[in-house]
Amino acid sequence: MIFFCLMLMLVFILYTPGLKGGYLFDDEPNLFPMGIRGGVTTWEAFRAFVFQGHSGPLGRPISLASFLLNAQTWPVDPYAFKLTNICIHLLAGAMLCWATLNLLRFYGVPEQHARWAALLNMSFWMLHPFMVSTTLYIVQRMAQLSALFIFAGLGGYLHGRILLKKGGERRVAYVWMTTSLIVATTLATLSKENGALLPLLAWVIGLCHPRSKNTNHASDNPDWKWSLLFLWLPTFAVLGVLGRSINFSPDAWPTRPFNQMERILTEGRIIWEYLYQLYIPRIEGRGLFQDGYLFSTSLIKPITTLWSFLGVAALIGLPFWFRRKGPLGACAAIALLFFLAAHLMESTVIGLELYFEHRNYVAAAFLFLPVAMGLIVLAKKRSVVLAGSVSFLIVLTLGWLTWQRSTLWSDTEFLQNYWAVNTPDSPRAKNRLSSFLFDEGRDDEAFGILETAMVQFPNSSLISMQWLLQKVLRGQAHQEDFKRVQEGLSQQRLDAQTVGGIRAIVEFLVNSPDSSKERKSVLLILDKMDSIKSYRAVDAFNKISPYLRGLLLISEREPVKAIPFLKKAIYLYKDMDFALSIVHFMAANGYAAEGLILLNETEKMLYTLPDNGIVMSKSAYEVEINQLGYRLQNAVKNNNGSNDNVKR
Repeated sequence: MIFFCLMLMLVFILYTPGLKGGYLFDDEPNLFPMGIRGGVTTWEAFRAFVFQGHSGPLGRPISLASFLLNAQTWPVDPYAFKLTNICIHLLAGAMLCWATLNLLRFYGVPEQHARWAALLNMSFWMLHPFMVSTTLYIVQRMAQLSALFIFAGLGGYLHGRILLKKGGERRVAYVWMTTSLIVATTLATLSKENGALLPLLAWVIGLCHPRSKNTNHASDNPDWKWSLLFLWLPTFAVLGVLGRSINFSPDAWPTRPFNQMERILTEGRIIWEYLYQLYIPRIEGRGLFQDGYLFSTSLIKPITTLWSFLGVAALIGLPFWFRRKGPLGACAAIALLFFLAAHLMESTVIGLELYFEHRNYVAAAFLFLPVAMGLIVLAKKRSVVLAGSVSFLIVLTLGWLTWQRSTLWSDTEFLQNYWAVNTPDSPRAKNRLSSFLFDEGRDDEAFGILETAMVQFPNSSLISMQWLLQKVLRGQAHQEDFKRVQEGLSQQRLDAQTVGGIRAIVEFLVNSPDSSKERKSVLLILDKMDSIKSYRAVDAFNKISPYLRGLLLISEREPVKAIPFLKKAIYLYKDMDFALSIVHFMAANGYAAEGLILLNETEKMLYTLPDNGIVMSKSAYEVEINQLGYRLQNAVKNNNGSNDNVKR
């Protein structure tokens, strides 16, 4: 217990430099809705924030609710979010220790050895620098909470398996196993979707149980009907969902530069890179600029793809040989098979980006268990002092690396620049470097980077849109510049950040009174984007395109033409606050009558939305709509009731 408490204290101390860090990439898109309508101060606002998440198909409500423990509005200081993430990391480590202890008991390891091995496995996992990017990246609390519930579920399930193995109260054993799997799988999945893998991971643990010729293992196993209901069927359900995602068409993922087969081929190489990074740790890894990762186009391009897949096949087969080598072999088996099983959802057929370290937060849970068990064997057969010295050296090395990495993460600006410099094949890295230089007032250097990047990455819409945005912001954009971007779109894929770029351009131009030529040029760019099939296949673009057109047309004094586009945007977004902001924009530009038309559409939409899809109650929105309608009607009367109150 003393060693356990000291290790938790050590991990907390090593992570404290990272508390000074700021927000990164996906943090703001997930957290800024807390600031809508003045913060999450009502039940309706709570319900809307928690149950309208967009990070995954299930919305991840458990994770979103946890953010409200730290703040109820936006923006706020990130300190509290990061502190909570560190505490979750410690709690996840404690649950992993319990799960590991029960695993070793289940595998027949003597109690004293099991306790020390569990403590060492927990220590190596918590101290590993690879876990820093999950813990200090605020939004990855989703991965942390999913892991926490998975580890807790495994600990409870294994406790039940131990009771079953001892032949005691079978009913109590089944209550432990059933309750643990049902509750933990539900909580883990609602934190992040890969929590649905828990039944599979529990099944894998049973598969890796030590085997010997002289032992009958049938009595150790749960009743097959129970296994069918709580292990096999949930596993096959997950496999079925993944199977439905199989789509080998070349344009399955319009926003990705790779197709599904190329992703699968590439992940074989990435699995080995993960293993290398986990077993040969270093201060900092690849970071978050992974859009330039070299993907495999066939088994021999690059040739390492073939060797990687042969190696993965060996990793799948080896555990079934290892488990015949007693408890130590079983630990090696579970390390490999659990690692691969945990990657099943995020590293196969779903159209996610190729590489992220946080995908190993669960997968690496037992990866260091063979090392821990090896040290126990070393202490037993050779020297306790030697085994203790090696353990101390590993802890010292991992701790030093984590401290260094945590310190690096304490300066978000420097961290992002560090990643950008070290990932020269990433368009997002070039975008980041240019943004930093623009902020520093070094415009010539920044434009130089973007110009070079446009040649290096001719297929990147992100780079060309960033280049145009910066030209527009500085009043340096000429018609040739708009035309250059427009002509390049045909060979470029739509990046998620491209949507933000075109939106930033439009929002700047609609507030610039002398930018009519530029606004018309952007309308032509939107025409071009709408004509590209791969762009039309992206939901985010389909939503924002009519909205941006409407804003531009209003600024061009053509509100009648704008109305159909803005109506379409209102119904596509299905967001009351967004719709009301459009009405306010129309009215602010002097078009009260047209604003009333859009307000009427907004009111109609209100009654089509579910109660959990709005920030305020419907009655509260009705009051706001009536008040706004009254003001608009008065404005129309003051303009003699004419819709033509401004020259078109």
